Amino acid sequence: LPAGLGWALVFTPSLGAVGRYFPARRALATGLVVSGASVSGLALGPLVPLLLDTYGWRGALLLLAAISFNLVAAGALLRPLPVPDESPEPPQDRPGLLRLLRHGPFLRYALAFVLVDAGYYVPFVHGAARAHEVGCDEYRAGLVMAAMAAVDGGGRLAAGWLAARPAAALLRHLFAWAVLTGLALLLLPLGTSFRGLLALALGYGFCAGALVPLQFAGVAEVVGTGRLVHAIGLMQMFESFGSLLGAPFAGWLRDMTGNYTVSFLAAGAFLLAGSLLILTLPGFFRASQGAGGKRGSPAPAPDG
Repeated sequence: LPAGLGWALVFTPSLGAVGRYFPARRALATGLVVSGASVSGLALGPLVPLLLDTYGWRGALLLLAAISFNLVAAGALLRPLPVPDESPEPPQDRPGLLRLLRHGPFLRYALAFVLVDAGYYVPFVHGAARAHEVGCDEYRAGLVMAAMAAVDGGGRLAAGWLAARPAAALLRHLFAWAVLTGLALLLLPLGTSFRGLLALALGYGFCAGALVPLQFAGVAEVVGTGRLVHAIGLMQMFESFGSLLGAPFAGWLRDMTGNYTVSFLAAGAFLLAGSLLILTLPGFFRASQGAGGKRGSPAPAPDG
């Protein structure tokens, strides 16, 4: 519980700060920031077993805690710098979180990622079991999962770079990557051999990684930068319900059907359903100014 609370207190303000510091290249900056998670994940994969063998679980946890304490120094470097061309927020009587709970476009955006997260993590949780299901041994199953995690970081960088092109419509990029991720997930059951599953897992990992920076950069497109930190935190609270329910639901479908085919199909359907909600956002059919344009953030969508 304390570790989860600490992660939330670090992750949300950090993304909010990046979004405010780089209004003209928000998607690219966010892509660079979140790609660090992929690098650390790949590094910790072989490091944690080594620490456990050498120092035991208590010593390993102490060393990981010491690494995490470096976040204190990193957080001390963040400053509330003035952001040029930032659209000022109109005066409001209601607190920021209450305004967001009455903000129709934001609520649809959050619901979209509740649905997306219900399917998003299924391959990462059940991918190894699916590899065993098609006849892979432990080494090959681990290779499938490692490859999917490795290209995840490349997807984050690529999506941020593409969305930073001049006059790019960030929400359209987000919609396209959400659809591609859903389709890649629907195709995963076709991988009935090690090579086939590996190729499909690489495609899914890349598309899934591309979603991450655009999701957080897209929040500013919906609510503006003035409420960015509140909106990111509230969105993550909502989408955690999808994250918590998606993988167990996929496991239940596996128990009911005897294989993971229906589980992956249902997960892909959740992703595609979430992508359709992005079409309803007010800024979808106009050019984005917050991702790659020369101006700062777009005017926030009206409440209600």
